[in-house]
Parts: sequence; C-alpha cells; structure tokens
Amino acid sequence: MNRTGYLGDLLGQLVERRFAPLRGSSGKPVADMCATLMAGAGEVSSMRLAREILGAYARMDDAAKRDFFRHLAQDYDLHPEAVIQAALTYADNRDAQQLRMLLQAAEPRRQELLRRLNHAPGATVELVRMRRDLRALLRDMPELARADLDFAHLFQSWFNRGFLVLRQITWESPASLLEKIIEYEAVHAIGDWEALRARVDPKDRRCFAFFHPAMPDEPLIFVEVALVKGVPGSVQGLLADARVPLDPAQADTATFYSISNCQKGLQGISFGNSLIKQVVALLQQELPHLRQFVTLSPIPGLSGWLRERAESGDDSAQMLLDAPDTPDDAAQQRLRRLAAHYLLDIKDSRARPRDPVARFHLDNGALVHEIHARADLSERGLKQSCGAMVNYLYDLDQVETNHENYAAQGKVATNRAMRQLARGGQD
Repeated sequence: MNRTGYLGDLLGQLVERRFAPLRGSSGKPVADMCATLMAGAGEVSSMRLAREILGAYARMDDAAKRDFFRHLAQDYDLHPEAVIQAALTYADNRDAQQLRMLLQAAEPRRQELLRRLNHAPGATVELVRMRRDLRALLRDMPELARADLDFAHLFQSWFNRGFLVLRQITWESPASLLEKIIEYEAVHAIGDWEALRARVDPKDRRCFAFFHPAMPDEPLIFVEVALVKGVPGSVQGLLADARVPLDPAQADTATFYSISNCQKGLQGISFGNSLIKQVVALLQQELPHLRQFVTLSPIPGLSGWLRERAESGDDSAQMLLDAPDTPDDAAQQRLRRLAAHYLLDIKDSRARPRDPVARFHLDNGALVHEIHARADLSERGLKQSCGAMVNYLYDLDQVETNHENYAAQGKVATNRAMRQLARGGQD
C-alpha cells in the first residue's frame, strides 16, 4: 500500500466531511426518517438520509427536541426479554455465535442509530451538540438518562486518546481559535484580547489543547501553563498585568493554573489525565531543567462545606464566609486548616474526596502539596473558596503509585505538613 497516498486520501475525506453543509429539508417526520435509516443498507443513501435527519434536528425548537429524545429513549431501547433469553441460551451453549446474539440483544438500538447518523459529513460535531442539548434536559426528564448512556458509550470510543491531536495555542493561532479560548476559559475569565495575549504570548507562558480530526476547529480541552521559580501561591501574582516575563531558562517549575473542558456534549469523557501527562512530556523535552510540575487549583466546594459547618455552630467558618478577603493572619491560617481537612478527610457518598477538582488530580496521581489563603481574590474565588487555592504536585516518580493507591484504597497522597494542617481543621 502507498502509505503517503493513503494518508492523503484520509485527510482529504476529513476535509470534505468538515466543510460539507448540513441540510435536511424533505419535511418528513424525523421519526420516520430514523426508521428508514435503520432499515437502509445503501451507504450513499444512508449518508444522505443521516444528513437530512441532523439538519432537521438543527431546526427543532425546544419542545421538538424533547419529543425527539423521548422517542430515542422509548422506541430505541433494548428489549429486556430478548436479553434474558439470549443470556439463558448463552449460558447453555457458550459458543461465539450465541455470544454474538447476546451482545446484539444487550445493545440498545440507539447506538446503531447514532453510528449511522455519524456517517453524514460533519456529523460528529452535531452529535456532540445534540448530547449537550440532551444533558440540559436530564434534570427535568431523568428518564432520558438511558439515552445519554449510549451517547457517552460511543463517545468514549470515538474520542479515544489515540485519535486526539495536541496543539500549542500561540498568539499566531487563528483568531477564530483564540476567540474560543476566551469563550471556553472556565477557571480564570479572560476579559479581552490583551488579557489573552498575556497568557499565550510571553516567553514564560504556554497553552496546549486537544483536538479531534472530526472537529479540527473546536478545542476539546486546554491547559494554561506558567513557567516560574518556586511553587506559586497566588493567581494574582501569576496573572498580574505589570509582571516581568521570566526567562524560561531561569524557571524551575511548570504550573498548570487553568484546565478548561470546552464541549458540554463531551461531559464525562476524560481528557485531562492524558493532556497533563503529554504536556509534561513536551515541557521536559523543551526545558529539561524543570524540576517541579504543580497546579494552582481552585477548591470549588470549600465554601459550601464551610456553610454546613457554620450552620452546625462553627463560628470561625461563619466569620470566614462573612469576610472571605480579610487579611487577618489568624483567620487565614484557620482557613488553611479547614481547607486541608476538607481536601484530605471529607468524603462524598461514594467515599471519595468531596471536592471534584481534588478527585481529578488525585486520580491522576498527584498529591496535595500546599494550601494558600488569599490566593484568588476574584469575585468567583472568594465565593467558592473564600479565596483559598491548592497546589497539587505531580511527582513523576510517584504518580503511578499514588494513582494505584487512590484507585484501590481511596488513599489521598499528601505530605506530613498537610496532614498536620488538616488535623488542626478537625476541631
């Protein structure tokens, strides 16, 4: 096989799929078109029909979308009786044919419908947006959750790490992409173009994002990195307007200070673990003198937990909530103790750390390294954590061990100083 020719043909197909417009103007009921798509066998006609369905969906109002998802949940569900019968048959005769029949019976027809819809040019991004709409309905229509499971199951395969492309975002990146970085930033808002330039253009700043070939202009997740000396304890310092950029040769620490998921339709599909590991590898190649890889992370659930303590009679928690930006040293030390106790000891209903950002980094093999008061004095930072932030340290020699201990035992990796600090927050 001519490998160059094969790759050229593949890229050509991706470009063609990317720019083909979605239509859908036959006027036929979408339910009828879906049934026809499931019954059809011709590739060309199926591709055309899939495009019609997706185009029709794009024009639906909210009520029509609810009806469409209700149709998926009810009429494309699996048949429990068929699953039971296939399982019983396989129990008696465990050959490949009976296993194939069991797998077919156990797969909801929604999955095959979604696969066929994905044959249309540009369909992947439309299906991601479709799931975004679906997830927005789940609170009021929990019966649609089983349809969401099928989207998530397929997206786990379609957005496998092997298909993702890592790209660095720079000031020379296309303006349309830079606009999306501003739009999707979920941790520390980017106010304008100059603020964005300060994050991607200086020599001591980096920004990396994952992309998928079927969505080449849409970042899936991105991370912002600051090259610094020492472990930073304040986002104000990292993002200060008047700061002097550091020569990367003088940096000893890479700080991941913002990680933003971009596509609501891909919620639950994990990219962050792979992103951090690959960015660390790239930075090690570029700057082999770097000694530490840390985050400066928010603690989004801290204020909510402090309210619970205040309602139970903890006056110090109430004082912190009432005056989260107080410079009083004693109050801020109390905040650090409570934050350490919260991160290391407070669990959710599944015996995991209650804080979602903590779960993410601990599952990736990081350890709780240090907690800082008055680290994020923005309105959002004061509201969600009374201004506290935390460093998670990625000790490359311990990452795998930390991950295994967390996954198997729920063990929170940290150091002696943080353990002692947490004990002070138990009172």
